[in-house]
This record gives sequence, C-alpha cells and structure tokens, in this order.
Amino acid sequence: MLGAVQLGLLAACVVLFVPMGMAGWHLSRNKVLFFSGALFITLAVGVHLTPYFPSVSDFVTSVSSSSESGSVESCEFQKLKRHDVSVLLNGSWVVVAGDSQARIFVLSLLGLVLDSEGMESVRGSLFKRHSDYHTVVDEIGMKLDFIWAPYVNNLTNLVVGFKRNRVYPDLLVMGSGLWHMLHFTNASDYGVDLGVLRSSVMSLLPVSSEFGNDEAVAVAVASVAVRSSPHLFWLGMPSLVNSMLNTAAKRERMTDIVWGEYEREVQGSGMLRQFGGPFQLLDIGSLSWNCGIRCTDDGMHYDGVVYEAGVHVMLNALLIESHQKL
Repeated sequence: MLGAVQLGLLAACVVLFVPMGMAGWHLSRNKVLFFSGALFITLAVGVHLTPYFPSVSDFVTSVSSSSESGSVESCEFQKLKRHDVSVLLNGSWVVVAGDSQARIFVLSLLGLVLDSEGMESVRGSLFKRHSDYHTVVDEIGMKLDFIWAPYVNNLTNLVVGFKRNRVYPDLLVMGSGLWHMLHFTNASDYGVDLGVLRSSVMSLLPVSSEFGNDEAVAVAVASVAVRSSPHLFWLGMPSLVNSMLNTAAKRERMTDIVWGEYEREVQGSGMLRQFGGPFQLLDIGSLSWNCGIRCTDDGMHYDGVVYEAGVHVMLNALLIESHQKL
C-alpha cells in the first residue's frame, strides 16, 4: 500500500509539474490558458489520488461522532443503577397520575428499585383495570402512588386535593390525552382543560402575590421556585401507529393529524418548562417514535425499554435539580 501511494505521488508530480513547466514558457503570451490547464490537471490528480486517502465523508462522520460523544459526556447523562436510584429517591413520596401510559411508567420506575421477586407481586396488583395502586418500598422508605386519571380534569382534581389538604408529593408525574382523543376528539377542548390544570399547578408554587398580575415575572419566579416545590414532570403521549390500533374507533379518531393537534395544544398551553410552564417534559412521543413499530403490538403501548428511557431522563433531571452527585 505504501509503495502504491509513493508511485501515485510520483506520477502526480510528473503529470502536474512537467506540463505546468512547459506552459510557463508561454505564460506571458496566454495566462488564461496556463491557469485553465493547471486547474484541469490539479482536478485530475485529485481524482486519481482519492482512493489512497480517507474519504471526506468518513472524516466528517468521525468528527461528528467525536462531538456527539463529547456532548454526552459533558452533560453527564447516566443510566443509573439500582443503588443510585435508591439513594436518589430515598424517603420520597412519588405520585404518578394518568392513563395506561403512566401505569407502564410506574412499572419501569419500580423495576429500578425492586428485585425480581418484588416485581412479580407488583405486576398482579398494578395492572388491575382502571384502578389506583399504592406501595411502599421499605428498604429506602419510598412511598409510591399511581392514580388512575385518564382525563386532564382528573389531574386537576388531584392537584386541588393536594392544595386543600396541604400535603404535597416530592415527585409528581402527570400525563393525559389519549382517552380524550379517543372519546371526544376535540383538541381545542383538551387545550382548555390543560389551561385549567396549569393554573392549578402554578398555584402550588410559592410565587409571592407581590408580583401582582405580571405574568412574565411570575413565570420567571416559578422556574426558580419549582426547585423547592414538588418536582413536576409531564408524561408526553406516545407516537401512534394508526394501522396497528386494535379497534376501528381508534383508527378512525386517533389519526396522525389529530395527534399533532393535541400535541400543539400541549405546547400552546404553557404547561411545559420550555414554554414558561411548571412541567419538565418526558418526551415519550420521541422515544416511542425512535423505537418504532418493532416496539409495539397495538400501535399505542410500547415495550418497557421506551418507558425505562423516560424514567432515566427523569432521574437525571432530578439529579440536576437537586444538585446531587452519585
């Protein structure tokens, strides 16, 4: 290989410099001809030498990979082990409220703090149809409640109950939308319900009334205050594979267009932290879309790996917000 490269370079020098030297004699007479010939010969040599050097695309790919790796390391995202999760959630009261997506999320969360024997007992109790679930992990003093709340107004009632009783969880995960999409199919009404929920949640945050009606200031203070309030996460809706949905009603009403309308209502409601709201998004939509149809049997519920990824995103966010190091 080394000999081939040397031979190629020698040939290039002969092909390039001999004609250029000869053309130099006539430089004063025809400069355009000289430079045109030099350009043509240089391009020809470049084409012939390309096989002997790494391709530009390979170089760009390697640089891109290095940048990605550096970005992941710099943000310190990590897949937490059971001991780390136990330390992070030690003594916490965790509430997860929503539909079947939230129920699977709970299963993935418990899978990080319980052994296989404990998980077997969980599965039978957690998946009782349309029911709440409560458990205590004695080893770490963590209390967990799953609240069956398929509609946004169910979530609002839950928040109102927290405020009335003046008892708040340390970690609150909420998500809703699929049931409304199926049974009402009205994104605008869904958006109105989200606005009511946002107002109820914002009232939980310790924002002083001295800010009056200055919403911009209130939102800014809320983003700081949320660190000392319940940690709030919004469980996004999964991407839907319409052709795999298991009823005609679902295939008719839960289309990609309708799904997009509901997503836009979430963004426009100001629920999410990136839009000035109190909730950090757990983007199950993107996670499920990336996993694809191989990860779902019914076009709506996905394999545990999708929800486990969402759990790890949440746990890393908790690490950042609590300034903890594991």
